[in-house]
Amino acid sequence: MRKVLEAAALVLLCLTWGRTANALFGSDAVPAQIPIHFDLSGRPDRWGTPEMLWLMPLMTAVIYSLMTLVARYPSAFNFPMRITPAARPRLEAIALNLISWLKVELLGLFFWIQFQAIRYVRKGSGELSPAFLPLVLVTIFGTIAWHIIAMRRVGRA
Repeated sequence: MRKVLEAAALVLLCLTWGRTANALFGSDAVPAQIPIHFDLSGRPDRWGTPEMLWLMPLMTAVIYSLMTLVARYPSAFNFPMRITPAARPRLEAIALNLISWLKVELLGLFFWIQFQAIRYVRKGSGELSPAFLPLVLVTIFGTIAWHIIAMRRVGRA
């Protein structure tokens, strides 16, 4: 499952970069002002230059790189419980799974925001759904909680 998640994260990273390059250099380039922030109701409330579109792919690249780097050293992970040497491999596997899921969720989040910002300027209307932020928060914190519960179960056994 982790290999599928890692592949999905890499695809999202490439899509974010490709979408940005297409928006800036493609045949349907974005206008001189683009939305760079959306309020809680999902409407753009701050505007910037098209060069600001590079911020999202850069952030996704940094997140992808850092999370990939952290996942290379599971033996350095510190768990918030006493663990036995026998339980450590299982806990490391759960932690690596958590990192993979969060990587996909965060890169998906940034891709979607970038996608919606570009779509907004090309169509002249649109917004992020008001349910977007609560859904993102529930998804990310739900993923973390799910994995922490799994780690606690393994740690107790």
